[in-house]
Amino acid sequence: MARLSVNLNKIALLRNSRHTGVPDPVRFGRLALESGAQGLTVHPRPDERHIRTADVPLLAELMRPYRPAMEFNIEGYPDDRLMDILRDNRPEQATLVPDAPGAFTSEEGWKLDPAQAALVTPAIAAMKALACRVILFIDPEPDVIPRAVAAGADGVEIYTGAYAAAFHHGRHHPILQHIAATASRARDAGLVVNAGHDLNLHNIPPLMRAVPFLAEASIGHELTADALENGFAATVAAYAKALG
Repeated sequence: MARLSVNLNKIALLRNSRHTGVPDPVRFGRLALESGAQGLTVHPRPDERHIRTADVPLLAELMRPYRPAMEFNIEGYPDDRLMDILRDNRPEQATLVPDAPGAFTSEEGWKLDPAQAALVTPAIAAMKALACRVILFIDPEPDVIPRAVAAGADGVEIYTGAYAAAFHHGRHHPILQHIAATASRARDAGLVVNAGHDLNLHNIPPLMRAVPFLAEASIGHELTADALENGFAATVAAYAKALG
């Protein structure tokens, strides 16, 4: 059974299109936890186009009675700004992404070449000192796993965006094989295995069959889109059931 961590970025993006504070990410975070989610994810980007830095402590406070059974996951690029956010909010999990500050979304994982390894290795050590589990966002490439271990990561989040795109055309099987091979190598290396990006109720079941030991999926965009049709609480419950 994989945990569902609901990513609240798209709720915040909608809120930011007005100055009314509606919809409130804290309210929807509470609704997610009450509807079957096992955690919440936020990615406070520097431009604050969705989740804002000021949202993070409010969500950490919301989650306080639920933690550590339900986990707070903060995503971001490993710079001083992210370190300050992690230090102030002490999430159970920190997921590092290689996005440049102006990136549109996270569509590429760490390669962990020497330059990237030099960046993330000390960052991981500093984050683990805050008692955060540190996860590296990677492409479905098994060869990256030994580099993630060498960098000191506790786990990986395998990028599933290419899998989801291919799924629409029925051409997802080769990519799913790469995901499964990467996940197996990570598990064998003692790493936590997460997944995320464009997962939905249609493409989750094959993923779970291929990676039955998946620990967590962070889902926001597709879940929010489905919620426009089916309601937020019912959609969270359906995603939690699919991952279970």
